[in-house]
Amino acid sequence: MDTQVIIAGAGPTGLTLAVDLGMRGVRCVLLEEKEAPLFLPKMERSNARSMEIYRRMGLADRIRAVGLPADVPMDVFIVLENLVDPPLLHKKYPSVAALKAEIATTHDGTLPLECYQLISQYTLEPFLKSVAETLPSVSVRYGHELLSFSQDANGVTATVKDLAGKTTEITAAFLVGCDGGSSVVRKQLGIKLSGNEDRMLQLRQSLHYCEELFDRIPIGKGRHYHVADNHATQMIVQDSTKHFTLHAIVDSDEDMVRMFAKTIGMPLKFDTLYVGEWKQNLLLADSYGDGRVFIAGDAAHLVIPTGGLGMNSGVGDAIDLSWKLAATLEGWGGPKLLPAYTTERRKVGDLNVQASRYATLGRRKWRSMWKPNIRDDTPEGAATRAELVRVADTEQPKSNEMTGAELGYHYFGSPLVWPEEGDGPKYDFVEYTPSTWPGVRLPHTWLDDGAAMQDRIGYDRGFTLLRLGQSQADVSGLDKAFAGYRAPFRVLDIPDAEPRAVYGCDLILLRPDMHVAWRGNRLPDDAAKLAAIVTGH
Repeated sequence: MDTQVIIAGAGPTGLTLAVDLGMRGVRCVLLEEKEAPLFLPKMERSNARSMEIYRRMGLADRIRAVGLPADVPMDVFIVLENLVDPPLLHKKYPSVAALKAEIATTHDGTLPLECYQLISQYTLEPFLKSVAETLPSVSVRYGHELLSFSQDANGVTATVKDLAGKTTEITAAFLVGCDGGSSVVRKQLGIKLSGNEDRMLQLRQSLHYCEELFDRIPIGKGRHYHVADNHATQMIVQDSTKHFTLHAIVDSDEDMVRMFAKTIGMPLKFDTLYVGEWKQNLLLADSYGDGRVFIAGDAAHLVIPTGGLGMNSGVGDAIDLSWKLAATLEGWGGPKLLPAYTTERRKVGDLNVQASRYATLGRRKWRSMWKPNIRDDTPEGAATRAELVRVADTEQPKSNEMTGAELGYHYFGSPLVWPEEGDGPKYDFVEYTPSTWPGVRLPHTWLDDGAAMQDRIGYDRGFTLLRLGQSQADVSGLDKAFAGYRAPFRVLDIPDAEPRAVYGCDLILLRPDMHVAWRGNRLPDDAAKLAAIVTGH
């Protein structure tokens, strides 16, 4: 075959998948129809879980270096008309530097190892592309469009067209469609999207460059500025603090330019770089693949940006699928391993669609308080403003405080996770409660020497058994069972007190994606069954 994995689409999901596969030594070809990454406003925040993933890949600090400066707060404002007059509501959220300081002194597992990072998609994509291009096993091909594909029991054949119009075929063991909401791969597989509801908004989005604006905003530095109007107007600061996106419901592209000038409220020179339309969606694919072909990212789920779960869901898809593909190609992944990708990630996709709906309804609720008299200097106008602020104070945080959705998603019920008696911890969009219940992400803890547990585990291709506290449990049976499948496995002794206290048991078996596969104080009587389950046999 020409390669092992073909990836269609070089957005954040496809690029993250290509980089992770490349770091695992998997040969892959990344196809992208565009000639180069485009300077278009899309996602603008890599959340805590994504940043933990990028840290394990050795990329977190480099991403922060090209993102929003660490000392800039992430505050959210609701303004009456512009950025000059006193805001109706100011919700404070810490900068990266402030959150890092808090994480350094928190020892109960409630906080992530990495906090969020504001980074525009047009910054993240070129960065990930540059990383992918350094990996010997990855071939990055921009200007190559996937036209169609066929598959059989042995592999996949993709038909690809380059910029010159030349058509070629590429053969591989697997194909992954990371090709967005209008995915060619999903459509050819015949997988339908389900969801949406009434009141899906159609908006315009514009990107503006203004050299002076951020330094001169009189009401305070922040990330989001919502205008309390009947146009759903919202201005977002991008990572350079010189670029700004605006969302609004207006009739024309020219209206967006006027709306931006009205929103900033100061006679500053600015350039409009882009205006386009977009529609809100809450959609989930009925399946995440068929046979040797899979979908990920926006091809599998489309959410409203409220809550920031779109791109970050795609990163999670990529990391879940990557280790399963690598394990299968290396020969130790069992027949149930790749089918479990749909089982695990579609459940998370459904949770994230629900979380996005929850956040969106919160924003809709306070915006529904708008009345034409909101700017009137009358008792009635004052009452309208007061009611909007009262509702927004409770409802707006639903869009900005989604720690539970970011860190608390799980793979309960997966065929690759040891079934533990009981229901597991309750999932909550907002609040995150650390747990080691099989299927969850391993909580962050600090070691006695100041290192992070995730760093001590490192970027491992296989399974890791943490032997915690002063445990001397005999784990040789599990070692032998994994060896029977030729699956990478190691035992990591962690005598430190804090992890044992946070995790609540002596032994924790981790998958390559840092999710808990099993836990206990001694191995189960049938260690061979445990190894068979978690490797897909």
